[in-house]
Order: sequence, then structure tokens, then C-alpha cells
Amino acid sequence: MKRQTTTIKDIARELGISPSTVSRALKDHFEISEETKKAVRRVAEELNYQPNSLALSLRYSKSNTIGVIVPEIVHFFFSTVISGIEDIAQSRGYNVIITQSNESVEREMMNLQTLFNNRVDGILVSLSRESFDYTHFEAMMQKGLPIVFFDRVADTLETSKVTVDDFLGGYQATEHLIKQGYKRIGHLAGPENLDITNQRLNGFRKAHEDAGLAINEELIIFNQASDESDAYNATYEMLKSKNADALFASNDLAAMGAIKAAQKYGKNVPQDFGVVGFSNWQFTALTNPSITTIEQPGFEMGQHAAELLIKQIDGGEEDVEFELMKLPTNLLVRDSSQKV
Repeated sequence: MKRQTTTIKDIARELGISPSTVSRALKDHFEISEETKKAVRRVAEELNYQPNSLALSLRYSKSNTIGVIVPEIVHFFFSTVISGIEDIAQSRGYNVIITQSNESVEREMMNLQTLFNNRVDGILVSLSRESFDYTHFEAMMQKGLPIVFFDRVADTLETSKVTVDDFLGGYQATEHLIKQGYKRIGHLAGPENLDITNQRLNGFRKAHEDAGLAINEELIIFNQASDESDAYNATYEMLKSKNADALFASNDLAAMGAIKAAQKYGKNVPQDFGVVGFSNWQFTALTNPSITTIEQPGFEMGQHAAELLIKQIDGGEEDVEFELMKLPTNLLVRDSSQKV
């Protein structure tokens, strides 16, 4: 049977006050009344509350270093996120250690342990595509290590998270294709375990629903958008056996693979086959045809994620109210989807 540890939030829930009030009462803060302090101490004793010694150690013996775990450093989106992270971190006197999981959960776990062993003050994480279970992060959080997720987030863990509005992005991409007159629209989706995959797919579905257009479930293909080659093969098969006339790809590399497959098949892009990507990589404006895509604010995401982590570090793990931030997306219409 798993042992349950009493936290400040448990005390706060029992008394109907905020966790920050409980934390300050336990520290004998002058702003907290004696009556509240006594009530907090009484409930803490009843619930056998024990302060997190590692959290206190991290708070008072800072290394002024934060760790970052991303799936791929070479990925244009993640490189812009890292720039945003470093912009805030350096302005606040923090150094940054960057690691990459290479889409491997085993590597992700190794990176997490390495950063912890190097006594970073906190960690920013975007999950690998193999991350179905989050117990390795939960174990570190229970040891008092602040963790903030961005983009690919662990939705079941209670901590701050920064995402883009992936539902909106999926909706914008699909709505645009529908308005251009495409009717058999495919979707190259990411791994089914990732929340961003499901949010973009939900947006894809909702746009069809609002337009009164039926969805062909055979045109939704998971785990074939990791690189240009996979997307090429999946799109070519989609054209050959399912007669798709457009495609929403979950990233821009997949969109480029889809365009090449359509051209190889003899389709004119965009007259016969429309394509929309996601992320706005730099090359999307330079290809022929240029690629319509969903722009997501990577730099701003990195800034916000770093702000939230530093706020948690400076405030102490149990003093901070966790925040969920969702940044807007923007449709950039280019030649790969615009018929007129």
C-alpha cells in the first residue's frame, strides 16, 4: 500500500484557507494572526505533517541553475522555446543546462536524474513521444524539485504548465481547408498518448462538425508525422487508396513530406491537394509551394515557462499556486492551401 504524505495543501483544505497562508503560519509570519497560527499547528499535528527537508534545502541552498529537457534541440520550435527560456533565466541571474531526450523516455529519465544530481533549482520539461507514465517526474516532485511542463505536458501532474491552444490551431487549419473547398481532408497526427495530439485532432473534428462535413476516419493516421519520410509514405498511401484531397499535418516536416508525395503522385498543390502544417518552421516560407502553417509562439512560451519556474523556486514549492497558461495560435496562409 502506497504511503500518503501530508502536505500543506491537505492542511489548507482541512481549514478552508490557502496553502500560502498555511505556509506562512508554520513559519510564524507576522502577517498571520495568532488564532490562525494555532489552528494550523493543531491540524498539522493531527495530520502528522512533516516539512519537506529537501524542498527547504533547495530553497536556502540555491545553485542558480535550471535544467531543461526537450525532445530535440535541433527542432526549430524547441530552439525558439530555449531562446525564450534563456532570455528570462539570464535576466534573473540563472544559468541553464539543456538536455534532449531524443524522443526516448529512457533518455528522458536519465536526463532528469542527471539534472537532479547536479542540484539544479528546478526543471522545465517537454515530454518525449514515448512518455506514457509520469512516475519519474512525480518522484522528483515529491522530493521537492520544482518542475514546470511546456508544450507536451503531463496533464495528470499537479504543477504549472504552459501550452499553446492546440485545439484552436487544429480548428484553424481545418476550417481554412474546408473554406478553400476541400472535402476529403486527412490528418497526420502525432502519438496518441500526447495531449497536444488529441487537442489538435479535437480541433480537426470540431471544424468538420461546424461545417456539416463528414470525417473519414481512415484519413486520420497516428504516429506517421515524426519525419518527412514517414509523412511522405503515409500521404502517398492516403492518395492511392483513400482519395484524399487535402491534409492537415501535425508539424511542418510532415507537411513538406505530404507535399512531395502529392507532387510525386501527379497532384497539383494546391489546386488538387491542399496542405497545412503546424509550427511555422523557417523553411515553410521558402519551399515551392510555400507552406500554410499554424504559428505557435515558441519564444513567448519559453519566457512564460521560465517565469513560472523561477516564481516557484523563489517562492518555495508550497507557497506557489500552480498556473495553467494557454497561448494563442495564428494561421499563416501561404501557397500550399490557397486555391485562389
